Order: sequence, then C-alpha cells, then structure tokens
Amino acid sequence: MASYNKVILMGNLTRDPELRYTPKGTPVAAFGLAVNRVFRTETGETRQETTFVDIEAWSQIAERIAKYVKKGSPILVEGRLRLDQWDDKKTGQKRSKLVVVCENFRFVGPAREAEPAELAEQAEPAEPNSLPPPDDDVPF
Repeated sequence: MASYNKVILMGNLTRDPELRYTPKGTPVAAFGLAVNRVFRTETGETRQETTFVDIEAWSQIAERIAKYVKKGSPILVEGRLRLDQWDDKKTGQKRSKLVVVCENFRFVGPAREAEPAELAEQAEPAEPNSLPPPDDDVPF
C-alpha cells in the first residue's frame, strides 16, 4: 500500500533556532513552532488553541533559517513527520516524540530591512512582453 507523509504548518518560532553540525559537517537547525487555531465553542465563545511543534532542518535550509529568523518570527514550513523513539536512561521507559523534518520553507509577514539578496531574487519578474507606459505626447 502506498504512503504519503506531508506536513504544512504556519506559525511563529518559539525560540531562536539552534544551529549545530554533525561530525561530517552537515548543518542541522532545531527550533520550535507555535501554531494557533481560533474556534467558537457551542456556547458561541471564541477560543484559541496553540499547538507546539518541534522542527528540524538540514543543510542549506538549516543555515538560512538560523541566519534569518529568530524567536517570534512567522514562517511557513513544509516537510514530513519523523517518529523518534528511545529508552529513557533514568526511568527505563520507552519514550517517543514526533518531529517535523523541514524540507522547504517560506518567510511570511512583513519584509525586513535586512532582507537577504537571495530572497529579493525570488520576487516575480516583470512580464517579458509588457509594453512601456505610453507617452503623454500621443499624436491623436
């Protein structure tokens, strides 16, 4: 049977990304994401629910995230779920934790003054066949 493992989340960082490197030199960034959900109860009261998600990014994505975002920054993360399992050394109990492995991301929210040049290049180019604005000296 086929499987599909895809997650798309948008929220705010709960802490600054922690950038580290594997023994082979591969960058890894870990950060938390708070995702809010606003809903109405049966009585009509508006409530808010926040879900906290641990995110892990690798390679160039990890370096970009660590360089350009910080606690409170809004971000859209696209990735996959990974289940980590281990035995707790203190209690001997089996433990597990779901982590989202970031495969792609987008900065969201207002543009920053110190926005990197590589992000500016992602803006849509002008249409190639667009005509220049007409002159005021139209002969008719």
